[in-house]
Amino acid sequence: MLKLFWVSLLCSLICSVKAQIVTDRPDQTESSLTVGQGDLQIESGVLVGYEGEGKYQSRQLLAPTSLFRFGLLKGVEFRVLSQFEVASFKGYDSDGISDLELGTKIQLLNKENVNTQIAVLSHLVLPTGSSVLSGDVYSSINKLCLSHMLSDGLNLGYNVGYNYFGKGNGNLSYSISLNSAVNDKVAVYIEPYGEWIEMEDLIVNIDAGFTYLANDNLQFDLSFGTGVNEKMNYISAGLSWLLQKGE
Repeated sequence: MLKLFWVSLLCSLICSVKAQIVTDRPDQTESSLTVGQGDLQIESGVLVGYEGEGKYQSRQLLAPTSLFRFGLLKGVEFRVLSQFEVASFKGYDSDGISDLELGTKIQLLNKENVNTQIAVLSHLVLPTGSSVLSGDVYSSINKLCLSHMLSDGLNLGYNVGYNYFGKGNGNLSYSISLNSAVNDKVAVYIEPYGEWIEMEDLIVNIDAGFTYLANDNLQFDLSFGTGVNEKMNYISAGLSWLLQKGE
């Protein structure tokens, strides 16, 4: 009942609104846009999450998780993702740096007269993390990112992806984010997302949140999510800061 309440509440907010900037956080859907050539964008935040229940419940704290996006060329950005993680499972706590991710996003389609934007994103996950948090293998995260403007201020973005973790069949991922601006400062979104684990088990989640644009280069966000067919909850807060070339 609680899930239905906040889903209905956010859906009621999405109506006759103005457009606003979209970044790669706080939703799971990566934007189909790249940062400008020579610009650096830092997207950082904290996240507290829980999975499972009873003695099998695990807790995760990311404080902080930081994504650095640098515009190498027009339509091409270099990306670095690093995070400090505290994890707890069955009474055992571990903390340290998670595996480092290096990647790129490449713009495939972004024309003024076409109401569709397309980009591809790929990250290489390096086994550089603390011993208890590292996957100990090289792996990759890959996504096709698409977006459409449905009306003035109402945008639809979605990703489909394939992630491989060094063994098995890998996971297919998906996300669909409906984003709308309430005014020129505040935007809201709602998003179903999940994975098809090892091509066998389908995980379905949903999240929602809002962003606040402090100025053209600084945005704050708050988001929360829950599992639909699994026990999972998280809450996250963060900011995105754009450092433009020449400023």
